[in-house]
Amino acid sequence: MSPFEGIMLVCFGLSWPISIFKSLRVKRVEGKSLLFMGVICCGYASGIVHKFLFSFDWIILLYGINMLMILFDMMLYVHYNRRNSPART
Repeated sequence: MSPFEGIMLVCFGLSWPISIFKSLRVKRVEGKSLLFMGVICCGYASGIVHKFLFSFDWIILLYGINMLMILFDMMLYVHYNRRNSPART
């Protein structure tokens, strides 16, 4: 276990609640990218797989928590993007 990996995940993890809170507060998702969030989520999933295969330790919880927050933010993105898009005729 590397303490630097834990610090990195905590620092990254602090940004997701802020992003989620903003989406919930303003009910808009302008400036967010579903592709970006998907790439980050893929990175966390890769970290989880690595931990299971090569270096299982408690840090896997931080990967999991961060990934769940991103998935929730992605769900908000889809919800508010559909809700706020202009009606198609």
